[in-house]
Amino acid sequence: MDIAFLNRARACYIERSGDLRTSTLAKAVPNKAKRNQKWQRDPEGMRLRILEAAKQEFATHGLAGARVDRIAVKAGANKRMLYYHVGNKDDLYLTVLEAAYEKIRAEERGLDLEHLDPPKAIARLIDFTWNYFLRNPEFLALLHTENLARARHLKRSTKVKSLHSPFVELIGAVVRRGVASGDFQVAVDPVQLYISIAALSFFYLSNSATLSVIFGRDLLAKRAKDERLDHMVRLVL
Repeated sequence: MDIAFLNRARACYIERSGDLRTSTLAKAVPNKAKRNQKWQRDPEGMRLRILEAAKQEFATHGLAGARVDRIAVKAGANKRMLYYHVGNKDDLYLTVLEAAYEKIRAEERGLDLEHLDPPKAIARLIDFTWNYFLRNPEFLALLHTENLARARHLKRSTKVKSLHSPFVELIGAVVRRGVASGDFQVAVDPVQLYISIAALSFFYLSNSATLSVIFGRDLLAKRAKDERLDHMVRLVL
């Protein structure tokens, strides 16, 4: 056996391995630098990307199954950036929940309910709620996850209650106008009214898979969804 040849081969391998490691590190450092530069140039954009990635992760896997590593990768961030912007996993989850409520309440404010005839205002709210749930299934998933947790995270929120007070007052004002105009017979509790509207949509969509099997019809077919919306409006009004 040529010992000298083996020694030369080993030395060559070590040299090449060192070059490869150096090359890999050289590539990794610029990539990391680019991420850091992107973060520093647009911190709010990075925060929004983290929240969007986290929303999808929590909606898909729940709180227990969600992984911070996957969120960071999807957001184009790293753990350090993530923790800097939103804190730990529980803090991130609460931030996602608050953002989800802020989004739906903001869109509801754009419905202009206060300037519509009371029956039209309630019909528009029903239509909006139904279609919002259809467009944002991750919102339903987040609500389901938080209910399983007995609202443990929402109880820590300083935002959620303040978001809902103006909304409840808006519905109450519509109801009072409806009673005054004779369109509604009684001034129902606005909280109960909204819970009923949301429940009619939430239960149907959250249980559509099992209900479709039980009753032998595709409850997410276009015709079925149109019939459901019409039924809800007629039922509430």
